[in-house]
Amino acid sequence: MLAVLRDRTYRHLFAAQVIALVGTGLATVALGLLAYDLAGGQAGAVLGTALAIKMIAYVGVAPVASAFAERWPRRTMLVSLDLVRAAVALFLPFVTEIWQVYVLIFVLQSASAAFTPTFQATIPDVLPDEKDYTSALSLSRLAYDLESLLSPILAAALLTLISFHSLFGGTVIGFLASAALVLTVVLPSPKPSAPRGIYDRTTRGMRIYLATPRLRGLLAINMAVAAAGALVIVNTVVYVQAQFGLDQSRTALALAAFGGGSMIAALVLPRLLERVPDRTAMLCGTGLLAAATLLAALLPSFAWLLPLWFVLGIGYSVAQTPSGRLLRRSANPEDRPAIFAAQFALSHACWLLAYPLAGRVGAMIGLPATAVVLAAIAAAAAALAVRLWPADDPDMVEHSHDDLPASHPHLAGHRRHVHAYVIDDMHAAWPRRH
Repeated sequence: MLAVLRDRTYRHLFAAQVIALVGTGLATVALGLLAYDLAGGQAGAVLGTALAIKMIAYVGVAPVASAFAERWPRRTMLVSLDLVRAAVALFLPFVTEIWQVYVLIFVLQSASAAFTPTFQATIPDVLPDEKDYTSALSLSRLAYDLESLLSPILAAALLTLISFHSLFGGTVIGFLASAALVLTVVLPSPKPSAPRGIYDRTTRGMRIYLATPRLRGLLAINMAVAAAGALVIVNTVVYVQAQFGLDQSRTALALAAFGGGSMIAALVLPRLLERVPDRTAMLCGTGLLAAATLLAALLPSFAWLLPLWFVLGIGYSVAQTPSGRLLRRSANPEDRPAIFAAQFALSHACWLLAYPLAGRVGAMIGLPATAVVLAAIAAAAAALAVRLWPADDPDMVEHSHDDLPASHPHLAGHRRHVHAYVIDDMHAAWPRRH
């Protein structure tokens, strides 16, 4: 899997991703401390609002940003967005009012909502070989999991030497270093697309996404991942500290078990996907999430929670890591930023539903019933994914163009023909199955 790092362009982009993730992790810890400094006992409400603002920015900004991405060279856009994020982090230590936190968080997360899909859409062009791209997806999954484990540890170590305000300095350095690494490489840009209106460009990714059967299945998988993941992210602290009466270190251990399962799966996936179709792997991961979430309703002790969270981590990674391969197959290169932005927005919309559901239902009816509710959502989403994503899902699809004249160059003299099929200007809908 590490062989993919021999590619200089990808190596620099991956390093930029890792450094920016560490900076973001430090900012997350510092933001929590800043919220407590400003709001005291109401810090939880401030952080909850900040999380909601983050999700709203992710859902609303990503499709709009993708509409403008095709107008800029990708390197210029990525560097500019890193600089915006660095500027926001630079201002955060000087915040004195809670509303200022909300404004800066919206700007920061809007920049991230534009950066991440553009970055993700660039990798398939840098690594055209599917095996290399699969390794890159697994490395990205590992980077996210390691960041969630190591950033709090790094922040805790730094806080013994510096104030929490200085952690924002680490975020600034991370984003500046990310921008510098992107500047060191030349990024491929897809061929320019046909001129389109702003509405057409803004909605194009969503229209391609929702018109593609495998991606409609992916949307259902996103919902299952969010339902199971919300149980872990929102309620681990409640399980460990309220239900089992343990301390914060055990909460960290439980989250580490979840992250460990995800990392193990990410390491195994490149070889697994050489033998198993994406659909089979992702649906198995989704089913594992639903079953493990249901078992969480029966947790008798912390000793049982650890292996169950490890299994949830495996299902979490297997269900979502290959999604980049589906997106790559499902759009022409010039449409990839739009379709990655659609996945970014739609997947976070699922989280926007799952987060408050996991928290509020847990507070109202208790953890066992919450686990059952979330497991039911995950199971229903898994069943929907099976239905929406055909088992026979070839890249090459035979189809006809009854709407084109026989002399049209796309037909090459054959009204009925076969080629790799994606939704685009020539193919507005998926062919009906006979």
